[in-house]
Amino acid sequence: MASSFFSDFGLMWYLEELKRDEFKKFKELLKQEPLQLGLTQIPWADVKKATREDLANLLMKHYDEQEAWNVTFSIFHKINRKDLCEKAKKEITGYTKMYRAHVKEKFSNIWFRESVTRIYDYFEKKLTQKERGYLEFLFVPKKIGRQTVILRGIQGIGKTTILVKLMLAWAEGTLYREQFSYVFYFCCREVKQLTTTSLAALISRGWSDSLAPIPEITSQPDRLLFVIDGFEVLNYALNEPESDLCSDWMEQRPVQVVLSSLLRKKMLPESSLLIAAAPVYPRAIEERLECPEIKTLVGFSESERKLYFCSIFEDTRKALEAFGLMRENEQLFCMCQIPILCWVVCTCLKQEMEKGRDLALTCQRTTSLYTSFILNLFTPKGASGPDEQSQGLLKGLCSLAVEGMWTDTFVFSEEALRRNGLIASDIPTLLDIHALQKCRETENLFTFIHVSIQEFCAAMFYFIKSNTDHPNPAVGSTEALLFTYLKKVNVHWIYLGCFMFGLLNKMEQQKLDAFLGSHLCWEEVLQKFQQHIQSIGESEHLWGQIDFLALFYCLFEMQNEAFVRWAVDLFQDVNFSIIDKSDLLVSAYCLKHFSGLRKLWFSIQNDFKEENADTSMSSYHLICWHHICSVLTTNDNLTELQVRDSSLCRSALVTLCSQLKHPRCHLQKLQVKNVSFSGDSWLFFKVLTHSPDLKHLDLSGTRLSRNDVVLLCNALNNPTCNIENLLLANCGLSADDCEGFTWVLQSRTKLKLLSVSYNYLDKGLPLLCEALRHPACALEVLVLSCCYISEHFWGNLYEVLLYNKSLIHLDISANVLKYEDLKLLCEALKQPSCHLKSLCVIKCFITADGCRDLASVLTENPNLQSLQIGCNDIEDVGVKLLCEALTHPNCHLEALGLGACKLTSACCEDLASALTSSKTLRRLNLTRNALDHSGVLVLCEALRHPECRLQVLWLEKAVFDEETQRLLIAEEERNPCLTITDGTDAGPDGQKPACKQTGPILT
Repeated sequence: MASSFFSDFGLMWYLEELKRDEFKKFKELLKQEPLQLGLTQIPWADVKKATREDLANLLMKHYDEQEAWNVTFSIFHKINRKDLCEKAKKEITGYTKMYRAHVKEKFSNIWFRESVTRIYDYFEKKLTQKERGYLEFLFVPKKIGRQTVILRGIQGIGKTTILVKLMLAWAEGTLYREQFSYVFYFCCREVKQLTTTSLAALISRGWSDSLAPIPEITSQPDRLLFVIDGFEVLNYALNEPESDLCSDWMEQRPVQVVLSSLLRKKMLPESSLLIAAAPVYPRAIEERLECPEIKTLVGFSESERKLYFCSIFEDTRKALEAFGLMRENEQLFCMCQIPILCWVVCTCLKQEMEKGRDLALTCQRTTSLYTSFILNLFTPKGASGPDEQSQGLLKGLCSLAVEGMWTDTFVFSEEALRRNGLIASDIPTLLDIHALQKCRETENLFTFIHVSIQEFCAAMFYFIKSNTDHPNPAVGSTEALLFTYLKKVNVHWIYLGCFMFGLLNKMEQQKLDAFLGSHLCWEEVLQKFQQHIQSIGESEHLWGQIDFLALFYCLFEMQNEAFVRWAVDLFQDVNFSIIDKSDLLVSAYCLKHFSGLRKLWFSIQNDFKEENADTSMSSYHLICWHHICSVLTTNDNLTELQVRDSSLCRSALVTLCSQLKHPRCHLQKLQVKNVSFSGDSWLFFKVLTHSPDLKHLDLSGTRLSRNDVVLLCNALNNPTCNIENLLLANCGLSADDCEGFTWVLQSRTKLKLLSVSYNYLDKGLPLLCEALRHPACALEVLVLSCCYISEHFWGNLYEVLLYNKSLIHLDISANVLKYEDLKLLCEALKQPSCHLKSLCVIKCFITADGCRDLASVLTENPNLQSLQIGCNDIEDVGVKLLCEALTHPNCHLEALGLGACKLTSACCEDLASALTSSKTLRRLNLTRNALDHSGVLVLCEALRHPECRLQVLWLEKAVFDEETQRLLIAEEERNPCLTITDGTDAGPDGQKPACKQTGPILT
């Protein structure tokens, strides 16, 4: 037996294969078996209470590996588990040892081939205690089998580094020794070069000349781990039909199919997966993986960043001075969590300090540091400035970088370097100065040391040359670059636009003019940027496509107050999300320059979850927050504010509320959705009595305590409160809270709309009904969707509909509406005293039988203009009844929602009859029903009828064949008054989802 057997395969796996009675017998035999083999006994007290994992550890603790196996092997024979012995012999004579040796050699070479040696001088090849704990937690032995982990982290954070260390640790037997017999590493950059392959070929690639070991390897799929590094490089959506996937690991298929089959568990479903990816991968793939666990790699902590500075500077005083200046720039501080960028910042600041330059200026903006870093790289040692060769190298590097950005290329061949003016003799220089590095996996491929360096050089290109001078026609113009960067498009650009604006700063212009000469095209780039931003600002339909946070970062890097003020005043509606303190800083810088805002939507997700222990930093960030909130008083036309998905501490809440209450704040619509306050929520509700212009309040998704509801209702009852629309969907309300709303409805004639959807109100609803019958109640719109309505409610509702003169829209969607309750509802709707104009009963379990009663309402109540009945199984029979009612002269219905009602083309004749007979029907929703070409043909004939009044038809063109799509497009082109839409902005009923509905939306 090989002495390395247990480090290769792990004893615990074999003990796990024993049944309970076999494991008990194994323990009993362990009392005497060691003595017969001339070994000491393990204390019985330890053996008796041991789990399988504990017992494996005890055997390896008391005996060497050979002795432990001898004992185990002997007992297996005695309990008649010779099959485990045979399996062990087969494995021992197998390929594991050879494969481990291959892994160790390969990944040691990868480690030492890394060219940025100053970075990795700081690191050890072996896992640190922190890293080991992190990796061990990813695959806990008790969870073994069918595990999928996505290791997410921004580019450069160290995903590949920790995976290389993982592979080395596994090869040395110090990690996952009990879990995995084989760990296979697939580099997606290499895999992408393949066309067809098999999983067996991928596994054997590079270490075995044949596929002979594959049957042995795959015989224990639960002991296999596949590591997929750089998944985002593949740009795969994993959306192949299930029928296209394969389960045969020997079958040659397109590489994308092979990987999809592995990742979606069609192939070797018992194996485990570790997928490392930058956050840019399509999030939809997470839904196609089997219960993936998402883990995030965060990089250097603040203390680790400080230690790294000390290791680079060597002089602790200077290191702490540089660290302090860097720490004041939130962007640089965040960047330094990425090891390679921490090296960039340290190296640059050390060089600047040695040259006697002001580090405060260098740290002022990210662009400033990158400019200094790049120019220092290309300034020969001991020289005061660059020579001609250095200038040529830099220009060639900028040309290479910009080609890569436009072609989505981050790994370059020698041919790519030559095409951009960099010859073979230039490569050693570029490697020596750490501008480029060799690709980890392949010797003759190169990458920039970090993608941000590539982006900076790409930005410099536009100030050196025009895109028309580049050999690759894919390189776009400055205008195209700006529009691509600012639009929400799928490109892997992070800093490029920011660097373009940052280089327009006067200080950077002076640096580059001194380095490359004064012939750079600053004015030309600035003029083009001005023209393009103005064209975007003058087109309101483009505002929704702009990533405003990206624009804010660009303007912040430029640091030109006059330009920023001019640029932001082109936009009146702004929407963005603040994720970290860097986002907070740049948003505050730009928002304080706005003066013409009409609408502001934003979220602030991480900054104010709790007060910062560092008082000075907390104060600084609250100043930034004040600049954001101050737009409420500095923009006279700002009428709508939405704060969503946010957590506000007390200080942040005080700042926001003080601005909301300010006499110069003229807000009319306030949405505070899914926001958590500190314990001082009274500060917020006090705003309602100090904001005379405020008419619309939406607190949907924000949890309200019992006390919060009391404060809200007290504010609503205050004569100075002018709220007309109140939306409280999914606020955690209970039946007890209805009492407060009862007071409001009975005493407030101003409140016109109340939505309490997605709250468990049940027994509190009769109280609401009592208030709705009160003569003073002026409510026009009531939304009770998904309120867990019980049978006690419907009798009360009957009386409300008879006696309330103001209520015109009622939404009771997503509640159980029994047939007898529907019948009672319809009796009320048929009464002459019922003034309801719009009824929404989506997803209420209505069947065709219920349509008979609804049809009678349509023929007897001329007031009803909108009926939304989507997501009910009324089928063709129910639609026939409704269509007959639509042809009745007393029916004045204008909007009918029939989305997802299990309709077929058989009902289209009835629908066509209704379309040609009804004098009032304007909007019809038929989405998510099984209509075919024949049915659509019948509908189109009706649409062409001179008596058809329809204006909007909801029908998903994309689900039909090409012939049917052409038919629908032709009909829309023929009739300019008709719109055929797929309803992507609406729910299945053809209107907004019930939980978001704010009024009688007749669509």
